[in-house]
Parts: sequence; structure tokens; C-alpha cells
Amino acid sequence: MPYTTNDIRRVEEKWQKYWAEHKIFRAEMDAKKEKYYVLEMFPYPSGKIHMGHVRNYTIADVIARYKMMRGYNVLHPMGYDAFGQPAENAAIKRGVSPSEWTYKCIDDMRAGLRRMGFSYDWDCELATCDASYYKWNQWIFTKMFENGLAYKKGSPVNWCPSCETTLANEEVIDNACWRCKNQVIQKDLEQWYLKITHYSESLLEDLKKLGSWPERVVAMQENWIGKSFGADIYFKVKGTEDVITVFTTRPDTIFGATYVMLAPEHPLVKKISKGMSQEKAVLAFIEKAANTSKSLRMSGDARKDGVFTGGYAVNPVNGEAVPIWIGDYVLMEYGTGAIMAVPTHDQRDFEFAREHKLPMRVVVQDPANPNVTPEQMTKAFEDQGVLASSKQFDGTPNEMAKQMISEWMSANEMGRVSVHWRLRDWLISRQRYWGAPIPMIYCKTCGIVPVPEKDLPVELPKNAPITGEGGSPLAKVKEFVEVKCPACGQDAHRETDTMATFFDSSWYFLRYCDAHNDKEAFDKAKVAYWMPVDQYIGGIEHAILHLLYSRFFTKFLKDLGLVSCDEPFTRLLTQGMVLKDGEVMSKSKGNVVDPDEVIGKFGADTLRMFILFAAPPEDQLEWNPAGLEGNWRFLNRVWNTVENRYSSDVGRQTSDVSRLTSNQMDAEDKKLEFERNAAIKKVTEGMEGGFKFNTAISAVMVLMNAIDKYISSTPGVGEVRKQGLLNEALETVVLLLSPFVPHMAEELWQMMGKADKSIAFISWPVFDEAALKTDTVKIAAQVNGKVRGEFTVPRDADEATLRSIILIDEAVLRHMGGKEIRKFIVVPNKLVSIVV
Repeated sequence: MPYTTNDIRRVEEKWQKYWAEHKIFRAEMDAKKEKYYVLEMFPYPSGKIHMGHVRNYTIADVIARYKMMRGYNVLHPMGYDAFGQPAENAAIKRGVSPSEWTYKCIDDMRAGLRRMGFSYDWDCELATCDASYYKWNQWIFTKMFENGLAYKKGSPVNWCPSCETTLANEEVIDNACWRCKNQVIQKDLEQWYLKITHYSESLLEDLKKLGSWPERVVAMQENWIGKSFGADIYFKVKGTEDVITVFTTRPDTIFGATYVMLAPEHPLVKKISKGMSQEKAVLAFIEKAANTSKSLRMSGDARKDGVFTGGYAVNPVNGEAVPIWIGDYVLMEYGTGAIMAVPTHDQRDFEFAREHKLPMRVVVQDPANPNVTPEQMTKAFEDQGVLASSKQFDGTPNEMAKQMISEWMSANEMGRVSVHWRLRDWLISRQRYWGAPIPMIYCKTCGIVPVPEKDLPVELPKNAPITGEGGSPLAKVKEFVEVKCPACGQDAHRETDTMATFFDSSWYFLRYCDAHNDKEAFDKAKVAYWMPVDQYIGGIEHAILHLLYSRFFTKFLKDLGLVSCDEPFTRLLTQGMVLKDGEVMSKSKGNVVDPDEVIGKFGADTLRMFILFAAPPEDQLEWNPAGLEGNWRFLNRVWNTVENRYSSDVGRQTSDVSRLTSNQMDAEDKKLEFERNAAIKKVTEGMEGGFKFNTAISAVMVLMNAIDKYISSTPGVGEVRKQGLLNEALETVVLLLSPFVPHMAEELWQMMGKADKSIAFISWPVFDEAALKTDTVKIAAQVNGKVRGEFTVPRDADEATLRSIILIDEAVLRHMGGKEIRKFIVVPNKLVSIVV
């Protein structure tokens, strides 16, 4: 009987209830069992789950269920990255509190996750907006402050004068506020930073330990940390005592520097241009650059712009006075905010110099064109060569010259050998309501004082006015702001900034290990048992910041003696996007497929199987209704085959019949047993060797075909002596499918009379290598290197046997042409090569 929509609803609700009531997936420490911690990046609760969630979480669930069946003690938790600006915006739009909106979204999301049958330990569930969670955010922050890793300094932010609030980069559209459309400016605010740069070296060095991470992600992290070896070179501002320190990775080109370029934010810019005829233009350019996003300034596509300051700097190696410019493509965040421009050997400088008619000098000769002049060049020469116009270093290979010139400048106090990092300290201040309050107090007598641990958490006031305008909502709540100093007892006031949500997600994987501990952030023994996460799964869009911040927190907490691992995530899988009609699903494009609608028609198991079968997990997945139908039909075949067999008297009576021994099997029996063991091997290898779910499912389909063929065409299949073999083949199908389609697998397992415990705890089947060795094998026969036939021969046949079979074949004989055999080469069970 077909597996109907009513069957789906009944079966899936039945087993979801069973798993919940019996806490099947509850994880507890067990020193006798090897642990496995599988984790997907937790979601922002924006409402119902979407197909991106379905794919990510189905991948993780299959891994978790497979590892359970392999005997591991599995931790597979779920929670919600619940703070953030979208909830605040939704609250303004709908007239509800961010808390009410967020918890409703969490309820909707939890219901969707449960409908998918995911094997979460719901006792570990957490939401970062719960005070029981962000209390420990605040505790970690105070520990960072005590250890000199949290500090406050002035920095520019996107500021809307009309709304009187800060804006994230993505909220600035065409240099205007997304809400009021008025122009956005840069404004200096005192804000909180975390000193992630304290761990620059270990963050870079420990990437070597992450051999199971995608190479692309490791490269992205390396580039973001950005360790650069080079030299700091001292350019004195002509006519003053001021010195511009330039960092360069190309000290070999110092003799070719024809101008110096400063970032518009460089502290010497206004001083250099003051009183110059260029001062007005310089100030205008500074303002223009301040209102341009840094990503646009650094874009390779954007035209590079700049202005002359009116000042000159002295190149220390040759005494030349070179003009000082400011340019929008130089940022204070990298190096020293100043570069020496060598247009002939840097493409960006080349384009700028051509645009502004600045001088050029060749100082590294192109071996293929050693006499080229700057006027003849169509692009910068950035490859290896030998030095020219570089005094005593002429003729030196430029790679060798880098170290030689750096040491020479250092010895003559013109500069020094230096290392610079692209990584900058992490700005965490947000002038928002819906975030964890930063637990600091300002006292006129004591200065900045952390909130004592006994007074944590500093909870968000429920009566803050949330309008999106007028600065931080917390600053408008008198009873929140006004407080006594915990050190001296005098009047003081609270910090009104909240933490960036990346803070919340930088340690949540540790809290899962001990999710409801109200005495400490987590128990060290539990974290020592469960950490590191064995398999982490999430989108490539989080390859830099989230992963980097999580690694930073882990290293800091290890220094506090709270964790023992160096890295939080042993393996990383970055799943591909779900597409429809070639584009990522989104409401704005109108190409969203609602998981609830699919589940309502086909069931969660069919949706899970389609998601896993349609494409490898790292690849993009194109939504295909026909593929969904195909998976549905296959699951119906499995259901009908098991139901038909085990609803019959024969099936029930023979469910425990012993299987045939190898000696008792005929050829058809051995074929079925071969396919059964081959499926186990392929599925197991697919799971262990990079989560090749599509090939694993294909292997089960092949086994199902073999079962159908055995039932329909094998003489004597109805005999009791063959029933054990057939039963075991069907049981294998159900066991192999159980991580992929758990509801149906549980129901079929029960139908088979195996209902003493959940299939989640049945041991994963093991294949028998002996069964994979058939009595015969197919081999190819070559004549003078060309294949002339294929032959079925006894396994491990000797040369005499092979000669007796192959040398009577007409095609082989025809291509031998009656010539004498010079060599008869045998590659056992694979090939015979005849040379005549």
C-alpha cells in the first residue's frame, strides 16, 4: 500500500513525540565512550526556518545520527543568535518589544526544527538574549578588561545627524541613511575594543593545526590576519622635525620612491597642509573620504583619487625631496597609514601616477626588457629582477636586496626591519538597545569600573524608548543609567553601549556543554570532555569574522585556565547555497520554497533525502521538484517492500530465521549478499570520507534494486531457508537509510519487529570483505596494447587457465594474426596483456 500523506503525518508526529518524551538525544558525559560534538552555526531567529536552514541542519543531523550508530557519545545542540538590529527594526515597525518579537520567532523556528526530526538535545537549548546567557558575556568582558584586553578609544563611525544614531555599513546606501535618506557623516565616538591583536601570532600559527578545514577558509583567515615582513622607513617632512614612518614590504624599491601617500585620516595631514595653498582642497578631500565606505576605497574597480598636500618628504636613502599626497586608497587600518609610492613597481601607484602626471623611476630591471623606460611601460613591473639606479645595490637580485637594504637602513638609522599585521583590534560597541549591555560604570573619582560579578547580569531595561532615533535607547532610561560606583559608593553612571552580536557567538559552543549552569559560564570538566567541536558546519560568509573571533575567545579562555584546547573547531564544512532558477532563494526575488509546504505534501524525510541527494554538501544546490518526486517514489518502494513482506505470514514467521552460510548460498544468494556488503561499504566510506551523502544514498538505491530483483526472479525465494538472507538485506536498507530518513526508518524497524529500542542506538552494520570477493571476475584482454575483449574468469585464475579461455576467442585470435606470442602478462583479476 502506498506511503500516503496521512501515513507521513502519523509516522513523523509519532516518532517526534517519542524522541522528545524519551529524551533519546540527551547528551551526558560518559568517560567510557568516545565523544563526538557536531554543531551547526546557530541561526538568527527571524521566524520560520527556510531552505538554507534545512540544508545546513540536515547535513549536521545525518552526521550526528551516523556517529550515534557508530557508538559515539554525541552532543548535538541547538540555540539562537537572538540579539541584533533586525529585531529592533521589527519592533519599531510593528510596535512590539524586541523581546516579544524575538521569542515569538524562536517559537516558530523551534517548531520548524522539530518538524524536520533533527536529533537535538533540547535540554541544551539557549538564546543569547536570555539574561542567563548574556550574564556570562558580561563576565567574560570584565575578565578581558582585567587582563588589559578590553579598552576604550575614539574612533569614527557612520552617523546619521537626522536620526542621531550610528549605522552599520550595510545601513548606509549611496552615502545616505537607509531610514531617513539623509546624508551620513563620519563622527568620532569613544568606543570599546577588544585586543584581538594580542593573539595575532597564535591565531596565524595555529591555522597549521586546522588541516581538516577547507583550504579556502584557511587562506581567508591568513589574509585577514595579514602578517607582512618588511621595513619601516623614516621620511622626514621637509622643513620640520616631523617624521612620516612608512611601512613597505618592498624595501628593495626604496630608490624608486617618487612620492609619499598618506591616508586622509593620518594625523600629520592637516599639519602639513596648514597655511598651504592646497589646504582647502585637502580639507575637502578629507571630508569626502570620511563619507566613503572603506570597502569602496579599497575596491580594485574604483578610480583612485587624491590631492597634493603642498608638503615634501625627504627620501632617507638618496636625500631627494618627494611630494606628499593624500589618497583614498590608503587606510590607517593597515601599516602606518602611509606608503612610499614606487609607480614603476606597484600597479596601483602606477595608475595613480599616470592619472596625476607624477614622476617614475625604474629600479628593478625586467630581465626580458632591461632597458625599458617609464614612458614605455604600460603597466608596473612587479616580478623578480635585478636592481638599477640603486647606488651600491645595483645588480643585486631584488629578493636578496630586500633584506640587505633593510639591514643597511637599520644600521644607518634610516629605518628598521619590521613586521606588520593587517589584523586590527575588534570594535564591539553598538549604540543599540537589543544587545548585551557592556558592564562598565563611570565614576568621577575612580574612573572606569567594571560591574562586580555579584551584580551581574546588568539586564536590559524593559521600558527603553525604541525609535531608531536620538542615540542609544539605554541612555534615556534614568533608572538604568544612574548608579552608585561599586568601588567608592559615589554617584556614577552606566555604560549605555551594547555589545556587537559577534561577541555572543564567539563562545556559545562552550556554553552548550553546560547550558544551564547559573554559577559559572561553564563547568571546566564538561568542556574538557566535549571540546573541541569535532565537526562544525556553516556558511562560507562566516569564514573570517565569526571563526576568527571564536578562535580568539578560545585562546583567551585557555589563558584563564578555563579550556584546554587551542582551537574550538577540529573540522569545518561550509555548505553551499540553495538556489531556485539559478539564484539564491529570497523573499525579494519571489523564489522562496516554504519547507512547511514541502513537508505537508511529501514529509520531512523526503525533503531531507532530496537535500542530501541533489548535490554534495559543499556545492550549490538547485531546487528541483522532479528530484523531490524521485526521492518520494524511492521511499515509497522501500516502504511498500518492507510493509508487504512483514505484514505477511511468511515475513512475520521468518523475521528471526538464521541467514544462509556461504557454503549454502547459490549464485543468486551470493549476488544479493555481495550487493548488501557493497552498500554497507560504500555508505560507510561515503560518510567517513568527506560526507558524500549523494553517493551513499545511491549505494542504498543499488541495494534496493538488487532486493527487488532477488524477490522477483530468484527460484525458491519463498523457501524458508532463503528468508534470513532477504530479511538481513532489508534490515540493512533500513539501517543505512536511518540517518537520512529517521522517521520512516524508525517505523519500518518497528514493523520488522525490532522495536525494543530506537534505531538511533542500533549498531551501524559492518561489511564482510569476504562477501565482496565473487567467485568470478571480469578482466580485459589486450593485444599489443589495445583492448580486444572482456572475459569472465575464475577469481585468481592462473596463467594456464587464462590462456585456455582467452586464446580460443575469435576476436583475440584475429588481432594476433597467427603471430607468435612474445609475452603473456597477467595482472591478477584485472588484465591480460598479449604481446605478439
